[in-house]
Amino acid sequence: MGNGKTALVLGATGGIGGETAVALLRHGWNVVAMARGGRPTADRLHPRLADMAWIAGDAMNAADVARAAAGAQVIVHAVNPPGYRNWGKLVLPMIDNSIAAAKAVGARLVLPGTVYNYGPDVFPDLDERAPQNPITAKGRIRVELERRMEAASRDGMTALIVRFGDFFGPVRGNNWFAQGLVKPGTTLKSIAYPGRKGVGHAWAYLPDAGEAIARLLDRGDALAPFARFHFGGHWDGDGSDMTQAISTALGRTVPVRPLPWLLLRIAGWFQETQREIVKMRYLWREPLRLDNRRLVDFIGAEPHTPLHDAVRETLAGLAVR
Repeated sequence: MGNGKTALVLGATGGIGGETAVALLRHGWNVVAMARGGRPTADRLHPRLADMAWIAGDAMNAADVARAAAGAQVIVHAVNPPGYRNWGKLVLPMIDNSIAAAKAVGARLVLPGTVYNYGPDVFPDLDERAPQNPITAKGRIRVELERRMEAASRDGMTALIVRFGDFFGPVRGNNWFAQGLVKPGTTLKSIAYPGRKGVGHAWAYLPDAGEAIARLLDRGDALAPFARFHFGGHWDGDGSDMTQAISTALGRTVPVRPLPWLLLRIAGWFQETQREIVKMRYLWREPLRLDNRRLVDFIGAEPHTPLHDAVRETLAGLAVR
């Protein structure tokens, strides 16, 4: 039985957008998704979203977003430029369109946040009050994005930001797991690990992340006009838990090799995606752990699929053998 509320999801063809839509459907929401071509083809569609309502539109077009948001109580802004490309031209105009639509219909704007906002000055343990002093252009864009949301919340809009570590999950997306550690649709010969040996890293399993957002929205009446939460996810204390879980899920020992950062740097002279990936290396050179105590206090417990189960489901979804 539905709860009578409608959520618009921008970016439902991506990992966090799709899993948030799945969780909201599970929690009784009516969910509408907007995508440039309308309903995606089967190979780009989360299998549990096949019967969801789809609207054709572009997140860069304010009129499209406003039209799609009609009747919505929540707008999930989970859209990002693919492959780190054109952030400077696309990210802020898209959030401005979502803010305008949320104000117009009185909806809460929900953002899956990133750790790009932070610089090493606040590592290794971060709660929601940690100063945001990014050292990259993408980080500064994300800080400005959140600043605009906070400013809009002082002007009558309600906003929710849930910050996550690196995503992984059974649907292909722009994340380190699917684009770095493994190669979807292949027999895995080795794991290309980006981090330093012995350095911890925070991971967020996408179905757990979507469920956390849905549980927070279940308590929407208790949320502050501008609310931020950190999601703890899976903490890999020395960088070996994730690679060991991959070997265990595949039933064989898969060699681990360092990610070839030098080659990426050289490729970055010619390709924007590789150039931007290299700029994020600092997040792998030092530990960064998100403090989730505020989230746990608010919803009771953080959704948490055991790592080995999460990795097994992820590899199966990505067709990694």
